Amino acid sequence: MTERHDRRQALVHAAFSGIAESGFEGFRLRPIAAAAGIDHSTLHHYFRTKADLIAAVLEHVTSQFEATMHTDLDPAARLRHHLREIATAVARRPELFIVLDELDLRARRDESTGADIERDEQGWRDALAAIFTEGVTQHVWSTDLDVAASVELVIATVKGIRLRPDRAESVVNQLCDLFAPERLTHD
Repeated sequence: MTERHDRRQALVHAAFSGIAESGFEGFRLRPIAAAAGIDHSTLHHYFRTKADLIAAVLEHVTSQFEATMHTDLDPAARLRHHLREIATAVARRPELFIVLDELDLRARRDESTGADIERDEQGWRDALAAIFTEGVTQHVWSTDLDVAASVELVIATVKGIRLRPDRAESVVNQLCDLFAPERLTHD
């Protein structure tokens, strides 16, 4: 890794920590630069704008979940694995979801963040839609399953469990039982 990359990562981690601890109300570039060990005036050599830094924080958070979408599993097992990994993360790494909540709230008022969130969520929607479509094709689910509605149900459930991390596992297990009961998959 280059020194530039290391500094960029340090800034992303400092911004992530700042958002997790204080939300966007306390999001200030000077303390972020100081936490990353650089002078505020040089921060813009790494991120041209505050929006660019916020986009990098979103990328950092969402990259934590990319490995939860295994392509080597059948559709039901893939969905179950994805949802259970998220439920585990909600319980063990609540700061990820605090930051996601903050980003979601900011997206309502900030066009740039909103576009970044929309682009990121579209990738998630596409991945979930692929799972449901493949499952319909393989007769894992009913052929009249509404793929788009199922995708939105999963996303709404995941966003909801962020508010009740103590219930995340049981809620996800219930959703898994609805879509991907273990008895149908043999894994």
